[in-house]
Amino acid sequence: MSGYLAMGGHAFFVWGSYAVAVVLLGGLTVWSLADRRRLRREIEARGLERRR
Repeated sequence: MSGYLAMGGHAFFVWGSYAVAVVLLGGLTVWSLADRRRLRREIEARGLERRR
């Protein structure tokens, strides 16, 4: 198992790349949800409603 995790000497690059991807995707998710919440509040403050 440790040989697999070491990935032939490339583990730092591979695991670092996974970590960067997870952080970026998580940040984009949080940012998108926060922006959605902000936009909904702004729309509600203007007295507008969603079409159904």
